[in-house]
Amino acid sequence: MIAETTILIDSVSALNRIKSVIKKTPLIYNQRLSEKYECEIYFKREDLQIVRSYKLRGAYNMISQLSETQLAKGVVCASAGNHAQGFAYSCKKLSTRGVIFMPEFTPRQKINQTQMFGNGTIEIVLVGETFDDCLKDALAYADKNDMIFIPPFDNERIIEGQGTVGVEILEDLPEIDVLIVPVGGGGLAAGAGYFLKRSNPSITIIGVEPEGAPSMYEALKAGKPVNLNKINRFVDGAAVKRAGHLTFPICKEVLDDMLLIPEGKVCTTILKLYNEDAIVAEPAGALTVAALDFCTDKIKGKKVVCVLSGGNNDIERMQEIKELSLLYEGLKHYFIIRFPQRPGALKRFVNNVLGPDDDITRFEFIKKNQRESGPALVGIELKSAKDYKFILERMNENKFEYKEINNNQTLFEYLV
Repeated sequence: MIAETTILIDSVSALNRIKSVIKKTPLIYNQRLSEKYECEIYFKREDLQIVRSYKLRGAYNMISQLSETQLAKGVVCASAGNHAQGFAYSCKKLSTRGVIFMPEFTPRQKINQTQMFGNGTIEIVLVGETFDDCLKDALAYADKNDMIFIPPFDNERIIEGQGTVGVEILEDLPEIDVLIVPVGGGGLAAGAGYFLKRSNPSITIIGVEPEGAPSMYEALKAGKPVNLNKINRFVDGAAVKRAGHLTFPICKEVLDDMLLIPEGKVCTTILKLYNEDAIVAEPAGALTVAALDFCTDKIKGKKVVCVLSGGNNDIERMQEIKELSLLYEGLKHYFIIRFPQRPGALKRFVNNVLGPDDDITRFEFIKKNQRESGPALVGIELKSAKDYKFILERMNENKFEYKEINNNQTLFEYLV
């Protein structure tokens, strides 16, 4: 049995408190992945929640327990998007004023959805580049205006609200062997993991973070929450610089494993979920399915639940998602190529270097000055990653001067 936590987390009572407001999301068997991984894979579809993520559970659980005096003063939150929507929906339901601080990079789709769910009861303030940046402003605003701050993960009532996901899973699949859960600040992992481990200590809990924002991974390695100097914001629903001080000790107790998943792998998974399962998952929502390739030995022959934590994906991001997927799968490569200054050089490149299934997807000269062009930036898409070595061989045979830039982070960010 896990060690007793010093805070009170009662997700069963929380579910009774919030069940009239949330939707009990379905637990759906996925035949395609079950056959692939030789186990039983189930999706807990929190992307089908009213606000298209599980965040409503924690937000409503906390706000609904405030006093009339506190509700009259209003509430404040900081969020990259999903907590904001759950918060806004709760403000509308409970007729209280809310002020939401969101990072400036937040997708427009999430901002619009938040305004819709709040329906006149909330105000949105865009500030800072990351969640952690806008958190400081939100806390200062709440203190100055004597309003209650509703954190996205680091609070007992939030944790037990998110833990209702685990209560529903156990109701629908009492014989669950493995839970794979996304981790940002750790509220969902702490809440669901705590409930399931107390119900059945033999259940394996696997936490999953994006490779570019390993806040819980680094905390577990250090034995305490640590500040990350820099994070990749792409998986915005899980891009947190520091794990929670309340969620960390619980996650330390309940997580049996902690996996880091490359952002490109997440993108490939988003596309497969859409094309093969007709599921629209946001990056954080696809994390757990992306993790299956990284834990095949732990799930074979088991009953496995992947929490699809959210479906708030902006259609405008799909081109970026496709690009990152191609790069990760080794199907898209960028080069700086210096073409010989003679007629027919580009034609020779197309005829002698490219294979029958290769395609130039980007071509632009890098200007040295207003009169003279320098080398060209060339993007090539392959049908098979195995063809890459043949591209390089043919460029060398034809004496093209080139530089690969996929693995040169500085050049790649500057040029691509």
